[in-house]
Amino acid sequence: MQTPTPTAPQTADRPPVIQASHVDLTFHTNDGPVHALKDVSLDIPKGAFVSFIGPSGCGKTTFLRCMAALEHPTGGTLTVNGMTPDDARRARAYGYVFQAAGLYPWRTIGRNIALPLEIMGIPKAEQEKRIQRVLDLVELSGFEKKFPWQLSGGMQQRASIARALAFDADILLMDEPFGALDEIVRDRLNEELLRLWDKTQKTIAFVTHSIPEAVYLSTHIVVMSPRPGRITDVIESPLPRERPLDIRDTPEFIEIAHRVREGLRAGYEE
Repeated sequence: MQTPTPTAPQTADRPPVIQASHVDLTFHTNDGPVHALKDVSLDIPKGAFVSFIGPSGCGKTTFLRCMAALEHPTGGTLTVNGMTPDDARRARAYGYVFQAAGLYPWRTIGRNIALPLEIMGIPKAEQEKRIQRVLDLVELSGFEKKFPWQLSGGMQQRASIARALAFDADILLMDEPFGALDEIVRDRLNEELLRLWDKTQKTIAFVTHSIPEAVYLSTHIVVMSPRPGRITDVIESPLPRERPLDIRDTPEFIEIAHRVREGLRAGYEE
């Protein structure tokens, strides 16, 4: 199917920062080829919050990893900020947040956040300014001298997000960062992530298995089929930019969630 280009009202007049055209990816294994992505075309406008949802193994994370140059398509084209993903990685055009926080246990929270800055050769005084700024953004001020084991799982994920924000890339790639957290913590972090997105104006690509999470967070929801991963629908959200949690009880929210669910079901039937 021809995938529509997402252009929600909040981002319709903004240029795309991630462009995929007929992307394919086949892994060659000892058991034969595994076709992970098939004919994926998508434009992500600057400042959009785009969620990818689909069944396990549908290629959501694989597509995100292609954006980050952690995997390489075997067909089609993919650009990030007008560059190849490899060039975008070298230009530090994006931050990446993994499913697990991935904090080094022997480093304090502040020194974990500083790690990419150290690698970049940022002067120590500038490092400290950036650490304090991103700690404020994720509401972890005062925890910079704590070690990861002294923080809850939700706080560790916030520290991981702070680390990805520390070098101030325009794009944030997030691979199901809240999937292992309980519902109460997840709701709180969803609210905080929306606040953070609104404050920083970054472009976010977000992988999730949760329909309510995708609908609550996103300007666009990309529905993917079972492997080989294809885009079966791109839903532009009419919800306002400011979204209290109780917006999930509104008819508009429920209607979008229903369309996502129908798209997921249709993907199995094709």
